Amino acid sequence: MTDIDKLTGLFEALGADDAPGWADSEVEENLPQLARYRFLRKVWQDIDAWSSTAPDWVEAYRKEGLAGDAVERAVRLGLTPGELGEIAREVAKETAFGLLYSLADPTDGDLPPEVEEQLPGWCLAELSPEGEPTGRILDALYEDLDEIEPQGPVEGVR
Repeated sequence: MTDIDKLTGLFEALGADDAPGWADSEVEENLPQLARYRFLRKVWQDIDAWSSTAPDWVEAYRKEGLAGDAVERAVRLGLTPGELGEIAREVAKETAFGLLYSLADPTDGDLPPEVEEQLPGWCLAELSPEGEPTGRILDALYEDLDEIEPQGPVEGVR
């Protein structure tokens, strides 16, 4: 089995629609595509949980929590847990995009350039399966967030 075959199999195991394309990109461009895909897949699992678990969190929020009053009012006005879940999912998606964008570009424009240039940045780096740094950075993750968005209805909604 070649490296490309192994990578393709790993992408398929993660559910990538274009597993061969992701694997080719990793090999040909030396990009940490498997690490990128795995990370973004986890981000999407967290985003989708807002809709797939909506009945549970809506009920819990109605009982207690900072948003409890707002959730209770929304339900009394006729919004279903599924509809609230769809709203929460979109908020989570926008928040994830903003965080991923900030990871790539930490400048916020609120500070003078002479201050910005003195501030540290950050990055997300790939580790080997053994936990050792590979030296490859997962950059511009926001660019691929929409590309791996799960398609179709999420179980538990409505």
